[in-house]
Amino acid sequence: MRILLVGEYSRLHNSLKEGLISLGHEVVIIGSGDAFKNYPVDIHLKEQYNNGLSWYIKRFIYKLLKIDITSISLKNQFNNIKHKLINFDYVQLINENSLNTIPNIEQELLTHIFENNKTVYLLSCGADYLSIKHTLNKKFRYSILTPFFNKDINKKDIWHSLKFATKPYKKLHNFIVSNCNGIIASDIDYHIPLLKHSKYLGLIPNPINIEKIKFSPIKVNNKINIFLGINTLTQIKKGIPFFEEALNIIQKKHPEKVDIKITKNLPYNEYINIYNKAHIVLDQVYAYDQGYNALEAMAKGKVVFTGAEKEWLDHYDLKEDTVAINALPDVNQIVKKLEWLIQNPKKIENISINARAFIEKEHHYISIAQWYLDTWKKND
Repeated sequence: MRILLVGEYSRLHNSLKEGLISLGHEVVIIGSGDAFKNYPVDIHLKEQYNNGLSWYIKRFIYKLLKIDITSISLKNQFNNIKHKLINFDYVQLINENSLNTIPNIEQELLTHIFENNKTVYLLSCGADYLSIKHTLNKKFRYSILTPFFNKDINKKDIWHSLKFATKPYKKLHNFIVSNCNGIIASDIDYHIPLLKHSKYLGLIPNPINIEKIKFSPIKVNNKINIFLGINTLTQIKKGIPFFEEALNIIQKKHPEKVDIKITKNLPYNEYINIYNKAHIVLDQVYAYDQGYNALEAMAKGKVVFTGAEKEWLDHYDLKEDTVAINALPDVNQIVKKLEWLIQNPKKIENISINARAFIEKEHHYISIAQWYLDTWKKND
């Protein structure tokens, strides 16, 4: 079968593609590669006017004429290759803004995809209308909007998430949902807001290509290596300041026992290479489940501080602190967990082994690809 995957923000679609190809299918990814992360795509749509002087010109034009020249550019690129985006057996959108254009242009481009392909599915992966509505209603104990509720950041700082609750994005949401064959969630954070939705098809865990990620069993012989890789665009909504403060405390209390590495805005390949030596990886705070960076780190055998809430433990029938460490928005709690591991290095070695086993069991890219295929076929 021919399968089109639209958008790529985390390597999810690349891993799914690899699994689908292993099962004998033809797969094409179209997307921008997500800026500095530069994920591989088969059809590249270049996001222009987002840096330097051109960005200021873009903002001026938008304020004056309400025209987004980045979206116009993406539309023109899309129209030049839209003949390649037809007659696929299955299409999946990475989320409700998979082409990164403003809503009215996004709807125009997606109309071509809906009208020229057999079936289209929507993945709830990242912020979208329903997940943001759920968080705005404060139905989560904490979320990516917690810093906004606490007035640690303003609306402008987290607009990339809040925009999904506006009328234009709600209209886009309604258009996509009314035309798609179903919605799939990629983890617990997106699963919960969809539970009563008529088109919800269930949670399919993120696919991880374990053949490309080498497992390195941890042996702690000297200092414990702790790694924090920061994306400055998302650091507040992921709760990174809690990690930074906790690391300052750990560095002062245990300088002879730890080696701490902190980086910012590295491309995917460099990011992966740098944390290869880490024993512990600090991922994110405001989540119930693991995102893609955490899962890949776990596949390598890292001990990851990330979303590992009770809902996730129950879903996979796990015990606390056996596969990943639940990072709460509490500096003292993070420090306490880090010190527990520093003082019990054998726990690091055990969790490392458990983390890899969990990925192989629950996130294997080929079994996940088959899960997607079965879901698509059942609902086409």
